[in-house]
Amino acid sequence: MARKKTQKDPRREERIREEIIVDANGPEEQAMGWYYYLQDTLQFPFTAHCIEERSISPLRKGDEVEILNMAPTTECEHEMFVETRWDRRTLAVPLSQIEPIAEMDEETRQAVADWHYWTEQGYQF
Repeated sequence: MARKKTQKDPRREERIREEIIVDANGPEEQAMGWYYYLQDTLQFPFTAHCIEERSISPLRKGDEVEILNMAPTTECEHEMFVETRWDRRTLAVPLSQIEPIAEMDEETRQAVADWHYWTEQGYQF
C-alpha cells in the first residue's frame, strides 16, 4: 500500500485485539474476525470515495461509489473487500481503497478507520 504508516494508537490496538481478533488462532481466524466485525458494524449501503488507486481495482482516486455489502467470505481471506456496482455488475473492491463520505454514521466510519489503521500498520493475515 502506498499510504504512510500511522502512529500506533494503543486504544485502537487494544480494541482490535479485544473485540475483533479476540481468540483468533492464526490468519484464517483473524480474517473471519475482521469479516464478521465489518459485516455487523458497517451500515449498508453507504456512499464512499476512492482515496487511492490500486492495480487490482478499476476505481480512480476521487471516484464516488455506493458500497452495497461485504464481498463473499472467500474473497476476504487475505484482505477485506466490499461490493459496489460497476459497469452493470457487482464488483468487489478493497475496503482499504475507499473512505465513507462525511454524512456516514459514526459506527461505519470507525469500522472503516479500524481496517485502514490495521493495513497502515502493516498487519496482515
